[in-house]
Amino acid sequence: MPMRHALLFSVFVIASCGLAYELIAGALASYLLGDSVTQFSTVIGTYLFAMGVGSWLSKFITRDLVGRFIQIELMVGLLGGFSAIGLFLVFTWLAAPFKLVLYLLVFGVGVLVGLEIPLVMRILKRELAFKDLVSQVLTFDYLGALAVSILFPLVLAPQIGMVRTGLLFGILNVAVALWALHLFREQLPARRPLAVQSWTVFGALLAGFAGAGELTTLAETHLYADDIIHAETTPYQRIVVTRWRDDLRLFLNNNLQFSSHDEYRYHEALVHPGLATLPRARRVLVLGGGDGLAVREILKYPNIEAVTLVDLDPAMTALFATAPPLVALNAGALKAERVTVVNADALQWLEGSHEYFDFIVVDFPDPANFALGKLYTSAFYRLLEKRLAAHGLIVVQSTSPLYARQSFWCVVTTLEAAGFRTAPYHALVPSFGEWGFILAGRQDFAPDLFVAQGLRSAVDPVKTRFLTAETLPLLFHFPADMARVPAEVNQLNNQVLVRYFEQEWRKVVR
Repeated sequence: MPMRHALLFSVFVIASCGLAYELIAGALASYLLGDSVTQFSTVIGTYLFAMGVGSWLSKFITRDLVGRFIQIELMVGLLGGFSAIGLFLVFTWLAAPFKLVLYLLVFGVGVLVGLEIPLVMRILKRELAFKDLVSQVLTFDYLGALAVSILFPLVLAPQIGMVRTGLLFGILNVAVALWALHLFREQLPARRPLAVQSWTVFGALLAGFAGAGELTTLAETHLYADDIIHAETTPYQRIVVTRWRDDLRLFLNNNLQFSSHDEYRYHEALVHPGLATLPRARRVLVLGGGDGLAVREILKYPNIEAVTLVDLDPAMTALFATAPPLVALNAGALKAERVTVVNADALQWLEGSHEYFDFIVVDFPDPANFALGKLYTSAFYRLLEKRLAAHGLIVVQSTSPLYARQSFWCVVTTLEAAGFRTAPYHALVPSFGEWGFILAGRQDFAPDLFVAQGLRSAVDPVKTRFLTAETLPLLFHFPADMARVPAEVNQLNNQVLVRYFEQEWRKVVR
């Protein structure tokens, strides 16, 4: 009876470990390659297929079932435990074969996990009737999967990180091997070699866990050209801040968000063309923009009484509200009396809000996956329209009209489908190249005259470094290689923008 309970608990542990490795591979692929739906779908499909292969191969193991089970636990612990740091190092040092290594790793772990359960069932068949054997083993298998599926996003990934999570579950796999070694010590013909193997793998995983920080730093040092001054993994993203001399750079999931050398160009272009034309504006909403740089520009207007910033990640807003070099960059905007910071999903927050705003800044990351793509849909823009004051304006950052031309005009088309009149424009930001923005409102407006006059009237309090009333109208003119092209409306049920974006930027990075 105690042996049966011990083996059933082992099923719970190995099921947890197997799912953890699958989630780590899918999450890392999403972080590094983008498009989370595609990455998780292909990783899960490959993993389940590999488990089927492993289950089929288990029939060829006919002798020393316990010894083979222990060796499989050691192999899956070693391969799965070092999977996260291995993938990270492959991506940073050998970017070309990353996908090949990813799917080979997932397949290998899946085959080994697929071998585990059939072997446990065959070991337990002397203890249980067939119907009890199947029901109890599968019950513990599913319970283990449930436990890790809850713990992974809420505790493991945000608190100890991907690398240490992988190594922790590798240690658990080896612990199961050591437990089996103890339980069946009288029945194992080669107990001593198995013990040496088990403790060797256990030691390697412990050493990896202790040195996980150094391993991650090694990988990221090669990935980022400059010195890393801050790095953390949150439930939502990987945040990295680098510095070279006086240039600070923010990366989210390996994508550059700004360089302090030229971010003022981006944020002036984002905020001032719209806000300068609204002398009666009092309330402003910023969606995204957790770095506080757009808020810094908004606070230059003395007529603005209240700014509400809604950003999903509390770690992001906390970092830019407390880290001295970042606070200096945003001029303490997130701690200003006129600013209220809300950490929430923008779509859900809008659905529950009853406030109205004179100016709304939409400063989300580019639509590289479906989670972000929903924030560029006609449904989302209709929610925005409900929160916009009668004569208010919205501005949306809309990726590059040069490098992602169809993506940019897709955002324009989607805003128009939601009932807005639009005024697209662009600005050169050296770190990014040509970048696109869209002003949107309920009424027609002639942007050249409208915007230039507004900026001229606001130029004294605003103190812009990049924009001037004379040069700003040029931003609303598009040369032939950025001119409008046909694009579908981005809707929740098709997310066509994500497909456009992925296709266009894939050509650029090549």
